[in-house]
Amino acid sequence: MTRGSSTARAAGIVTLVVAGLLGSAYVLGRSLVPDQTPRQSTGVTTNADGPHYADQPGVGEPGGAPSASASAAGTGPAEAGQDGSGRDAGGDNLFGAHATTGTPRLALTFDDGPDPRYTPQVLALLREYDVRATFCVVGENAQNHPDLVQSIVDAGHTLCNHSWHHDVGLGARSADAIRSDLLRTNAAIRAAVPNAPIVWYRQPGGAWTYPVVSVARQLGMTPLHWSVDPSDWELPGATKITATVLSQAEPGSVVLLHDAGGDRQGTVEALRRILPDLTARFELEALPTDPT
Repeated sequence: MTRGSSTARAAGIVTLVVAGLLGSAYVLGRSLVPDQTPRQSTGVTTNADGPHYADQPGVGEPGGAPSASASAAGTGPAEAGQDGSGRDAGGDNLFGAHATTGTPRLALTFDDGPDPRYTPQVLALLREYDVRATFCVVGENAQNHPDLVQSIVDAGHTLCNHSWHHDVGLGARSADAIRSDLLRTNAAIRAAVPNAPIVWYRQPGGAWTYPVVSVARQLGMTPLHWSVDPSDWELPGATKITATVLSQAEPGSVVLLHDAGGDRQGTVEALRRILPDLTARFELEALPTDPT
């Protein structure tokens, strides 16, 4: 072998080694560069925007209610109605919140009001059938419509605190923030009806947590869930709302309906159809003001 060929061969080997080292360095460098692929947010809006509370988490979404097949899951509101469709009242995520009346009597509950368009219609229908119910009022709406809060109490119905601004994420906040929200709501209610007892609290979206249950109890309020939810906040129409309530109602049921938070005319029409049947089959009651 000539000196020239040996030199050329050595140069070739060096070239291959250098190329290999450069390739390895490139691969290593790429592995250290952060992934620049945009990521979509999966967050859930927790505050209702204005008077419309249609931003409820669905089944399986963060802060939403569990489905009927996921009774042990703590993932959300089944206000299985507004406060969420398909929600289950029997799961461990309720942290002790009441989901039934505890008696053979059935309770109708109305969330998100008062509203000057729908609350008077609901009150008129309840009066026609001599039924007492429970109204879970939003603080800002109580502040804006104190006359309607007074009308609710004058008609013999029970009041329930439903947070200041229908904050589905309230239970994830600090105990101080929760307490401030609930006290602010109670103050707005009592500005309208100073002597009315407020002994129930319903968490928006049914998104119960230990802190929100604990604070509510410290303030003398019993957490209130539900067992029948026609998801009227999704505007399914009066026929579907009626069918769901009438087929699922049983002794001890707590029925979730809405008199505010959006277009509730379908709920009003459903109530007109529901009341004759329910009053024939059950004794209806406003939840007591001295819960145990």
